[in-house]
Amino acid sequence: MKKIDFNGNKNIIHKRLRAIRRHKNVTQTQLAARMQVRNINIDQITISKIERNQRIVTDYELAGFCKALHIGVSELLGKTDEFFDS
Repeated sequence: MKKIDFNGNKNIIHKRLRAIRRHKNVTQTQLAARMQVRNINIDQITISKIERNQRIVTDYELAGFCKALHIGVSELLGKTDEFFDS
């Protein structure tokens, strides 16, 4: 299996996902339930892995997180420049 990694990161939303989720007082379990209502099969353990930067995030999961947390994609992606060299 091909290892997917970019500068040591599995995804670029891990820090912001955790911060936004906590700011909105949503547990990982509650977020998983909101995702499942949107037909995105994800559980609390998977969200934990994403927030610990141990798992990639698909495009439909990114969109689902935004819908579930009532935020825009740019808010979750944040400033992406830090992940790319000048």
